[in-house]
Amino acid sequence: METKPKRILYLTFYFEPDLCAGSFRNSPLAKTLASKFGEDNQIDIISTQPNRYSTFQSEAPELERRGNMTIHRIAIPTHQSGFMDQIKSFYNYYSQAQKIARQQKYDLVFASSSRLFTAYLGYKIARKKKAPLYLDIRDIFVDTMKDVLQNKLIKSMVLPILKYVEKKTFSDAKHINLISGGFKPYFAKYTRPKYSEFPNGIDDAFLEMEMSSTRNPKPPYKIVYAGNMGEGQGLHKIIPQAAKALEGQYEFLVIGDGGAKAKLEEALAEFKPKNVELHPPVKRSELFEIYKNTDFFFLHLNDYDAFKKVLPSKIFEMGAYNIPIIAGVGGFANEFIRKNVPNSILFDPGDVQSMVEQLKNYTYHEEERIQFKQDFTRAAINDKLAASILGYLS
Repeated sequence: METKPKRILYLTFYFEPDLCAGSFRNSPLAKTLASKFGEDNQIDIISTQPNRYSTFQSEAPELERRGNMTIHRIAIPTHQSGFMDQIKSFYNYYSQAQKIARQQKYDLVFASSSRLFTAYLGYKIARKKKAPLYLDIRDIFVDTMKDVLQNKLIKSMVLPILKYVEKKTFSDAKHINLISGGFKPYFAKYTRPKYSEFPNGIDDAFLEMEMSSTRNPKPPYKIVYAGNMGEGQGLHKIIPQAAKALEGQYEFLVIGDGGAKAKLEEALAEFKPKNVELHPPVKRSELFEIYKNTDFFFLHLNDYDAFKKVLPSKIFEMGAYNIPIIAGVGGFANEFIRKNVPNSILFDPGDVQSMVEQLKNYTYHEEERIQFKQDFTRAAINDKLAASILGYLS
């Protein structure tokens, strides 16, 4: 008897060539899934045109076919990562994705989500199609909004809605993958789904990179941060102050964009450090070249309870190199780095004094993180996650 072809709907707000953790996770995962799915079957990816940063533009086709994988990229309004901008963008994605999905029958709906509403979109479509729902949760949005929303009136209106959406979505899922082990206590109340913990991983491109042969680490050492400049990173609370205290010994290169960039610029104007350079987002190929001549990587999360549960994807790309990491993180991320990423300088979020003192007393050295690279390759993690996803096809 001939087997009927299967079709998976894959929802992710970010996909290549966009520059962000969501894109870097889902682009290789989708390819791994497609390679294991069989050429007679079909994966429909519904994502967006590159939009993570308003200062980074990259061309990508609205409709792209790669073997058994079809990619739909929805154009959304340009935005500055503000709260209302993001609502408009998600609504556009939400409504257009439903129109695209309406034309097909799906055997499985997979949604990778950090801001809850991609997961909710997966829930709505899965219910209509009577298909199992598999969620990959990259952040706890309700938890984050409790900390990030400052306006009490808006918070009192928004949080009940978010909690309702979260309950409906997570309670209906067949399986939920948690990208961070720190999420487990929060999800204990949702007992229906099965759970897994496949984290982010190290891309092959980082494993293959080598440092510049002309590099000669000595003062002033070069500290690089590359990524989002949002409220969640809280860079304005640490970089201007620490840079001022470390003038002459260390230089900071901060690459990226985001909703709190203006706060960082204001703090730099206030403290007036002479050793900080801001640079707009760059393509990954350009970033690799910058990394080759970097002496320290920098990572920081704001001091919010929600961020004590997360495991930033940056840890995996930074840990692939031999150079030291400076990380102002708490909770699960702090524990993870302490256990798995040697030659790291750890301090509590916003603790300028601790960061400065540790750097002044640090004897520069490099160390290959052999065990870390063996344990957390993206390819191996994606193989296991793809197998888990395909296990839900009836």
